[in-house]
Amino acid sequence: MKKKLKYVSMFLISIMVFGILAACSDKEETTSEASDWKGTITIWDGPRWPDADDNKYHWLEAKIKEFEAANEGVKVELVQVPWAELPDKLGVSIAGKAWPDIAPVDISGSAVSSDHVEQGVIESLDSFFTEDELKDFYPNALDSYKFDGKLYGIPNSMTVHSMLLNLDLFKERGVEPPANGEWTWEEFVETAKKLTFDRDGDGKTDVYGVSTYILPGYYEAWPFFYMNGGNPLNADNTEFTFNSPEAVSAIQQLADLKLKEEVAPVTHGGADVGGTFQAWANEEQRTVAMQPWATWAIGAAQGKYPTNFAVANYPTGKSGKPVTIGGVGGWLMFHQEDKGKKAKVAEFMKHISSTEEQYTMAKEYGTFPARISSADMDPYKENPQMARAQEMSSQVVSLPRHPEWKKIDEAIQTELQLVFNGEKSAQEAMDAAKKKVDELLK
Repeated sequence: MKKKLKYVSMFLISIMVFGILAACSDKEETTSEASDWKGTITIWDGPRWPDADDNKYHWLEAKIKEFEAANEGVKVELVQVPWAELPDKLGVSIAGKAWPDIAPVDISGSAVSSDHVEQGVIESLDSFFTEDELKDFYPNALDSYKFDGKLYGIPNSMTVHSMLLNLDLFKERGVEPPANGEWTWEEFVETAKKLTFDRDGDGKTDVYGVSTYILPGYYEAWPFFYMNGGNPLNADNTEFTFNSPEAVSAIQQLADLKLKEEVAPVTHGGADVGGTFQAWANEEQRTVAMQPWATWAIGAAQGKYPTNFAVANYPTGKSGKPVTIGGVGGWLMFHQEDKGKKAKVAEFMKHISSTEEQYTMAKEYGTFPARISSADMDPYKENPQMARAQEMSSQVVSLPRHPEWKKIDEAIQTELQLVFNGEKSAQEAMDAAKKKVDELLK
């Protein structure tokens, strides 16, 4: 309760301190203010889907050219930032008050937290949307970008994590994939054992049943940790609970796929994102049959790395129901001193978040639209894998929304890596994480 009161007090104080900033969000901020503004808008973005020349920034570059052509005297500067580096880079920029005008932020990843809203770093966007416009967004997508009833971002996509199964390896071993993509943990392990084999007869395993990786800010492995009913924090985010029997048992089970069952490679639980994906998707490798990925990987497996694959649920554990983790991606506007520029930045953000652009994002990048009108265009009509992944949205559990989540996540993931390396048991690691996290929760 003291923690909650502290946050409420901080927010009330911030309202008084930043009352002038709040006034800039009144309805007086109209497109007419934007029409006279000229200058440079800076946007950060990570690589998305490639074009024929393997340029993964072509979509945003094209949208920038359109916007500049329609807005004389306005230049939009794109800063290319690898996704893995974006949270830290944003943190440094915020600390140095040298932030971009726009950046893509998945609120669940906590690169930006409610603290930044309270500090006036993030701009409210309410004045730039009508009620009818907001009705076109899924309510849960909008809620991900709301604090104290105000909108602090434009959601442009939603994702879920799912299990991707290499059907060629299933066929090679004569293994049937799970019916309707549903299975228990025991069935999942048995399948992984059948898919682990010595292909060339030299006495060494060439293909493994399953693998994943552990890295701060990434959550492909985490639905496994929830499968027995565990959660990283309690309901009001005041207590660390990943050292509970429910969580510890699930963490150890996933690590033991390598440590005991030997159905996962030595890289299982490491920090190599690209190498993990290549082991499943690269035609010259394909040494792993099953991996969990966010939905972007579906697009990659249908495009640059063509793979015969199926989409399945995460296995069901003692909780009795399949669980996955989802995220909502979107654009944030960072604090603006000039009202004209603020209106122009909002105009560009809406330009890249339209119904048509979210439809394109869904088809090409492997995400689900945050706009209802985009989903109504049926982007997955001819894409059964994405349609199957979309069905899993009802299984989504959210990560805790805590101002210190980035540090909490790092403390947990660092200890998780020790479990997968065999240096600690899951209980030892999560007990150690609790000591670090409890300090952050005070």
